[in-house]
Amino acid sequence: MTPTSYVQWQKLDHPLLSEHQIELWLRYAQETNPDISGNKILKLKYQLELALQQKYQGLFTFGGAFSNHLVATAAAAAENKLQSLGIVRGEEVDLNNPTLALCQSYGMQLVRVSREMYRKRHTEEVVQQLKEQYPGYLHIPEGGTCEAAVRGVSELQICTTPAGPASLLICAVGSGGTIAGLIRGSDNTAVLGIAVVQDQTLPEKIKAFLPAETQWPLWQLIQALHQPRYGHFDQKLWQFCLSFTEQNVQLDPIYTGKALYSVFELIKSGQIAKGSRLSFFHTGGLQGLKGLAYRGLIAPLDSVQ
Repeated sequence: MTPTSYVQWQKLDHPLLSEHQIELWLRYAQETNPDISGNKILKLKYQLELALQQKYQGLFTFGGAFSNHLVATAAAAAENKLQSLGIVRGEEVDLNNPTLALCQSYGMQLVRVSREMYRKRHTEEVVQQLKEQYPGYLHIPEGGTCEAAVRGVSELQICTTPAGPASLLICAVGSGGTIAGLIRGSDNTAVLGIAVVQDQTLPEKIKAFLPAETQWPLWQLIQALHQPRYGHFDQKLWQFCLSFTEQNVQLDPIYTGKALYSVFELIKSGQIAKGSRLSFFHTGGLQGLKGLAYRGLIAPLDSVQ
């Protein structure tokens, strides 16, 4: 199955967009299973193919207590009759929270580790140790970002909206794999990434997937313009997310909602030109809403979308 077989478009309505004569199109990459939606199905596509072709027994990966990536990996593994192992940050983590309970419902085995050990997750020593401990399991990096993931995202047809060519492609940025994929697949369309994490190494991580000998389209990475610290949001941002529910648009305040809020701020300030046509990649993350409600950060009813 190719990513283009299940993607969808939705045009947003908002007075600010009308005032500035801007079209803003949301691009979805929707799988049949909502737990593998957004950028996750694209990132996992070729890693799953590799696991099946080389007859791996299962997958192992890393994530926090409310990780979208852990859920997607667990669900994708189950759909493909693979086992899965999730290394979870924090020995104190409640394995019955909504996210980790969902992972376990897909058969994922969860192993809690200290935060100190988790910080070493990218080291060859830790990865090799896990490969020896779980032979036959394919390693998938935290967030899914790797060369195979970037290749999968690059196949998303996002440059041409139903109304015509986009003038700018936009996405939230966490680990950098999604924006790298959009840049690779964007032809000559400019790309804007809005970082929802505070990571000074992000530009270099993105460039690592963009060989210097190739001339890439213009791209820019900016920090989220409101509540830039990862995982943090306030009622102003959450109410912004909820304001689109009447259009049947579901947003989370950690990734997509925070990035979209920044887009509106850029429009207000005139940094996005009047008359632009924007293509914004909705990267999913909606399962995380139940985790926010579980922690009392949003009302329980608001998490059911």
